[in-house]
Amino acid sequence: MKQLIKYLFIGLFGLVLGLGLMYFLFSKNFNVITKTITKNEKSVTIEEKGISSSVEKIYDSVVTVSTYQNSKPYASGTGFVYKNKDGVAYILTNAHVIKNAEEVYVSFTNGSVEKSKIIGSISWSDIAVVSVDSDKIISVAEIGSSEKTKVGDTVFTVGAPLGDSYSWSVTRGILSGKDRMVEVSTSDSLYKTNDTLMMNVIQTDAAINSGNSGGPLANSNGEVIGITSMKLAQTGVEGMGFAIPIETAIKYADKIINNEKIDVPYIGLSLISLSDAYYYREYRNIIENSKQTNGVMITFVDSNSPAKASGLQVGDIITKINDEKCSSLAYFRYHLYNSEIGNKLKITYVRDGKELTANVKLTARSA
Repeated sequence: MKQLIKYLFIGLFGLVLGLGLMYFLFSKNFNVITKTITKNEKSVTIEEKGISSSVEKIYDSVVTVSTYQNSKPYASGTGFVYKNKDGVAYILTNAHVIKNAEEVYVSFTNGSVEKSKIIGSISWSDIAVVSVDSDKIISVAEIGSSEKTKVGDTVFTVGAPLGDSYSWSVTRGILSGKDRMVEVSTSDSLYKTNDTLMMNVIQTDAAINSGNSGGPLANSNGEVIGITSMKLAQTGVEGMGFAIPIETAIKYADKIINNEKIDVPYIGLSLISLSDAYYYREYRNIIENSKQTNGVMITFVDSNSPAKASGLQVGDIITKINDEKCSSLAYFRYHLYNSEIGNKLKITYVRDGKELTANVKLTARSA
């Protein structure tokens, strides 16, 4: 009997111990399960609506610009209606788009084609204005501000890349940079021009192709912040388009419309970049002896000019303007045209292996 009680006691103790162990293990697992079940996962939904409403705001103000010589097609580009005043609608485009044109026609999104009047252009700022009667246009573009934009902002263009076949094409990108000093070239078989300019521009990776020139670069609100202009002078570059800030464009466009006299600084020099001068026999020895690789060479000095009075001579190699490097003719033009008439331009140049300076007072010449 005692033996039986002993076994019952041991069995009961084992049962209690087992139940306790099971409770301990179960409660631990239960906590794990509870935590797993009650954990919340954040749901993220990505929705891309595009910029169609912004494009609609500006779309009908964009025109295709076609130029003619001897009644034959000559070149083409893009423009946009930026002002409508007193029965006249003014269209902004690039100067190189209408260069050498005898007649200019603009095409609208509704299919109408209208002959336009050339109001004027400024080649060194690459701004031009043409006009049509107010009743011929569909809409006027809303003007924004390039100064208020930030790098990384969404931008888009509307234009006619490669001519009429792809008119009103839209390309989208971001604002890649501001206040870029870029040497750009208008050299293109489509425009039949070959000019090189140094310009302060805004940069974008939105595709800008031949025929886009003169069209609007707009922000995500459909407001124009620039005029799509030209490509880099160098080849082999992708995703680097440039536009003239809208503030600069309108400043000159309004002067053209108001028939204001536009004077540019003048010093009386003819110049050529060293890279080009090297191919001329009369300049090659001068360049080699100077050991200069960048700059511009003076090829002519007007006898009654400020340059002549300052002592500059044919064969001098200009290396700096106002202590800033002058590596090409485009750089020289930029510094000259952005200087104030009446001020003095500090020119650093090399003659017979010696670095010299001249302070040339700028006079006025009509653009």
